[in-house]
Amino acid sequence: KQWYQRRVAITAGTKEGNGMIKVNGVPIDLIQPASLRYKVLEPILLLGKKRFEGVDIRIRCRGGGTVARIYAIRQALSKSLVAYYQKFIDETSKKEIKDILLNYDKNLLVADPRRCEPKKFGGPGARAKYQKSYR
Repeated sequence: KQWYQRRVAITAGTKEGNGMIKVNGVPIDLIQPASLRYKVLEPILLLGKKRFEGVDIRIRCRGGGTVARIYAIRQALSKSLVAYYQKFIDETSKKEIKDILLNYDKNLLVADPRRCEPKKFGGPGARAKYQKSYR
């Protein structure tokens, strides 16, 4: 089971610049843990640094666990670049970027809709019921 990206609140601001990408004020190359750094850099490696050269992206992230944050950051990075290309550049290059990202991993652009189901009465969890005895 994958329980990531449920409680992470993330915002990404994109503007014209010189290719600076920061997460909570820290450059994206220094994200911890180092073992998951490649997961965050996937959109950049897929699309090439050239597409990110004229864009500054600032990502603010809070809540959630370590892996949840990593997955949320990579999604915010991809979505913000696609939105920037749609608004300020042309539709064909936006479509090209979107196709590359979706062919690699759908989670780069589409959020996971699954959420934790609330607990109900008559049992210890959402679906499980207390054991019934007749005597």
